[in-house]
Amino acid sequence: MAINCAAIPRDLMESELFGVVRGAFTGAHEDRKGAAELADGGTLFLDEIGEMDLSLQSKLLRFLQTGTLSRVGESGVRRVDVRVICATNRNPMQLISEKKFHEDLFYRLHVLPIHLPPLRQRPTDIPVLARHFLEHYGREEHKGFSGFSSEAGAVLAAANWPGNVRQLQNPVRRLVVMFDGGEITAAMLSAADVESRGTMATVTPAVGRRPAILPMWQQEQRIIEDAIASFGGNVSLAAAALEISPSTIYRKRQGWAEMGVAGAA
Repeated sequence: MAINCAAIPRDLMESELFGVVRGAFTGAHEDRKGAAELADGGTLFLDEIGEMDLSLQSKLLRFLQTGTLSRVGESGVRRVDVRVICATNRNPMQLISEKKFHEDLFYRLHVLPIHLPPLRQRPTDIPVLARHFLEHYGREEHKGFSGFSSEAGAVLAAANWPGNVRQLQNPVRRLVVMFDGGEITAAMLSAADVESRGTMATVTPAVGRRPAILPMWQQEQRIIEDAIASFGGNVSLAAAALEISPSTIYRKRQGWAEMGVAGAA
């Protein structure tokens, strides 16, 4: 069972995680299990754990320590046996220093840490993933693709991919929609790179020169504004696609405005 902690409103997160009993609040018309209870005997995956509200973090810590939970509006406890895996793209120690994450919870979760480097630091993974997505989306669209040309593969490998694997999926899926099959060429990649600030169109450096690296906040701004533009200015849809909350986007755009950085309309 998987929950994206950044995509669920804070006032609903507890019931999504631990469940709810009938009549606990307006709209709770029946007893409902939460993700932790549904995962009993299996695995509970909490993505973007750094976005979880502090009050709920305390309840999660108690759940991890005792192996028991109470549905919202319930006085008794239920025992479950789950493996818990968490992920975050933020620095946990920085969150702890900013009083946004409980230190006790961090060390309770930090049993077997796994650091996943960004995709740009794993260039040999890029062609493998690209071929996988090409085959997957090709089957969905009933089209036959033989793979990527050496030039197209080089373009993919040279890209920065600030959005990592999720971002790599988009141009491959677009290729499958736009073309009927065969080998993917560099020209086809260029045609599928429809963003005005396309990743693939700008990342190939001249021989012997180091590519320009944008500051993290600028890369983040570009990703967010591109997503908003892709959904015609709809912040809620863009937030859902990026798997963050709309409030995060509004907060970041306000920060950019205070810095004097103009965003997309």
